[in-house]
Amino acid sequence: MLAARLAERGQASVLIDHSGDFGRGVAYSTPFPGHLLNVRADRMSAVEGRPGDFVDWLKANAPDHADPDGFAPRALYGRYVQDRLATVEAAHPGLIRREVAEVAAVTEQGVRLVDGRTITGAAVVLATGNPPPRTASGNDRVLSDPWAPGALDRIGESDDIVIVGTGLTMVDVIQALDARGWTGRTAALSLKGLLPLAHGDGHDAPAALSAEAVSGPLSRRLKTARALSRRLGWRAVMEGYRPVTTALWAEATTAERARFLRHLRSWWDVHRHRIAPQMAQMLARLKDQGRLVVKAGPLDRIEAGERGVAVHWRPAAGGVAEPLNAAWAIDCTGPGHDPATHALTAPLIAAGRARLEPLGQGLDLDAEGRVRDATGRADGRLWILGPPARAAYWETIAVPDIRKRIEIMVAALI
Repeated sequence: MLAARLAERGQASVLIDHSGDFGRGVAYSTPFPGHLLNVRADRMSAVEGRPGDFVDWLKANAPDHADPDGFAPRALYGRYVQDRLATVEAAHPGLIRREVAEVAAVTEQGVRLVDGRTITGAAVVLATGNPPPRTASGNDRVLSDPWAPGALDRIGESDDIVIVGTGLTMVDVIQALDARGWTGRTAALSLKGLLPLAHGDGHDAPAALSAEAVSGPLSRRLKTARALSRRLGWRAVMEGYRPVTTALWAEATTAERARFLRHLRSWWDVHRHRIAPQMAQMLARLKDQGRLVVKAGPLDRIEAGERGVAVHWRPAAGGVAEPLNAAWAIDCTGPGHDPATHALTAPLIAAGRARLEPLGQGLDLDAEGRVRDATGRADGRLWILGPPARAAYWETIAVPDIRKRIEIMVAALI
């Protein structure tokens, strides 16, 4: 998306991807048609200011999914991004250079590739997306990356499973298994035991937020938001917060951010990052059948043997719980973002070219996306885009938010 916008503004770039499947990434490379977008089609344009772009593409290429209020298959969105890239390349020849390669290091001059080559440039943008989870590991019965090719193929038709994590990845895993005829049971464990909530039947008009909902003590904001939710509906309130969330995050002190992450993050995520109604119906059906049980509490350890796993956990309400026993455990805890250990960013931190933000949740960035060095200076040679920038902007995961960040970045880069 960034390379295409840069080319449309006359700026050349080199686009590096180790797989050669430019444009899909993890989310949109799924071949399973039941994996749907979590955002309605009319909000998924890849270009800011052209709201109908994705729906127009669907009308021309997949008319059965061209409902603006619908939730299209994610594989179609991958095709759309690839088509957009190809269209821009044809219209602006020579401004996008594709490199099928893996980056070994970010240098002062550009990047060094694993094959030893160096690509130079005035700036490097790390748009590396979401890394795999990092909670579970180390045994054949523990599937540590559910997105790895063929990861779910070993699960038998009637095998019971334990899923660590109850967010969007868990929904994708259960949906994929259910569609292939799986009849087993699953226990899903997370700290709060919260499942993603569903979108409503149509777009919710954003609630008008009062000053008390966006300023002052966090406790007062929360009280105000709850009162508005009772009166107008929680979806309307979340829509009201959507356009101002990044600004509120930028204004928040380190102490306020820490309180939010400690007390409200799980609740925010399930209300903000909603699932298609069809997915919610699938989860409800499995719960009604007794095939999905959700547990709340921290994970202690996973014991794995030749025939199965025992997941030890502690109930959030206190007391002692029996281990969750199953044939398989699947790590759906979400992306393992940790710039202090990432192969590309850890050396930058060690060299003083980058630093962590105060809470250690990610790299410290300026308002445009430049990485701040150990002294707090951002010189414009290194940038972060997309999910790895969440600590700086909070709302930088969904396409509607990323395309806004791209416009800010393009304006600064050219």
